[in-house]
Amino acid sequence: MTIEKTALLPVSADEAFALITQPDRLRRWLAISARVDLRAGGEFRWTLTPMAVAAGTVTEVDPGRRIVLGFGLEQSGQPRTDTVTITIEPAEGGTLVRLVHEGLPEDQVQDVLEGWTHFFQRLERAAVTGDAGPDEWAAAPADLNPLTSANATLAVLQHVLRGIGEDDLSKPTPCTEFTVGRLEAHLLGSLSSLTSLAGSTLVPASASDLESRIAGAAQQAMETWMERGIEGTVQAGPQELPATIAASILSVEFLVHAWDFASATGQKVAVSDEVATYVLGLAEQIITPEQRERVGFDPAIPISGNAPAMDRLVAFSGRAT
Repeated sequence: MTIEKTALLPVSADEAFALITQPDRLRRWLAISARVDLRAGGEFRWTLTPMAVAAGTVTEVDPGRRIVLGFGLEQSGQPRTDTVTITIEPAEGGTLVRLVHEGLPEDQVQDVLEGWTHFFQRLERAAVTGDAGPDEWAAAPADLNPLTSANATLAVLQHVLRGIGEDDLSKPTPCTEFTVGRLEAHLLGSLSSLTSLAGSTLVPASASDLESRIAGAAQQAMETWMERGIEGTVQAGPQELPATIAASILSVEFLVHAWDFASATGQKVAVSDEVATYVLGLAEQIITPEQRERVGFDPAIPISGNAPAMDRLVAFSGRAT
């Protein structure tokens, strides 16, 4: 079966094409993470929500006019033969974007239509404002585990990072030894180590902006962990760790450092209480009293048990709210 969605965007055809094909644009309305090899035969992979990943092959590209994708959802576990065709046409008032999704199983039509309706509303908003803002579909995964939590907290972090410019890199952060720029380097180093634990090597991104540099590294880390899974153990130097503990570090790194970056640049962290509570539980497993100083955390700061979960996480990590 086939569904169709259209959107009239008040932008040029080239900008509309960028919005649907460029990872830094896709992260503003469609995906938490996006990888696109924009050529016939190239692969694409979009983490749409913490629990949903779309992936497949680019089968046709006509820059500024049309892209055709062989499309499937990774979590379905079933081979898919869907085709998604997106065309771009100049129109009065801007550019008309038309999506046609063909080959859908009948029992999935309603869910897929709901999904594209949601994301096209965000596309229209991004075309007007430059960023559709935090996506409520990414805020509180129904199945919270170390990997869905990592995707949800990555979405939180990236929204903060989009508010940071290169002129902010010298600003101090709540971590007294780190400026914003040094905190970026620290986070990239952590992502490199965590990617190695899952069995791959992180390739640094050459992007010009902080958000894209961290997004590129985070996507590699997440893809590696999602492919590996959280079963068994990993080797961290001479120490063997449960894989679930190693993967849980991603959520703590993403969310605590989102707060650091936000505090340094006058922003607020938009995170659901469900996710903040879950990450606090992960942090309490990872940062034991014996390991706290060794892993670089200051002593926990006393705080009311009735305080919001994000405040309790920040205090547990040794930061004053």
